Amino acid sequence: MIWFQSFRRKQHGQAVVEMALVLPILIMLIFGIVEFGRILNTYMIVTNLSREGAREGAVGGTDAEIISAVQLGTNANQLNAGNLTITIDPTAAGPRARGSSVGVEVSYPVDIIAPVIGNIIGDPYVVTSQTTMRVEG
Repeated sequence: MIWFQSFRRKQHGQAVVEMALVLPILIMLIFGIVEFGRILNTYMIVTNLSREGAREGAVGGTDAEIISAVQLGTNANQLNAGNLTITIDPTAAGPRARGSSVGVEVSYPVDIIAPVIGNIIGDPYVVTSQTTMRVEG
């Protein structure tokens, strides 16, 4: 029985070893949560910008007005406007026909900050949103 008590007293380094094994997993989990939040925030902004562009096209805006509405939209100042990719379908030089549809697709690359997460999901991660609305008049 004495050998068992001396064995228990010698386990002081056990917590350090367990922490060394678990700490990298916890750090990766925290980095993943932070990156997910950044990507989700960007996705919400890109979705709203695509809605604003589609709405501009639905009320009779030209392609230049749609692009301007996307680049100057709500919360667009949080993104780099030079990295926005805007695709309008169908493109039109003049007014669109009433009842037809206009689609606006907005893409934005999100730079991944966490070192290992970028290798897993790709760096940069491209967030894309598309909105289609019917032309009103």
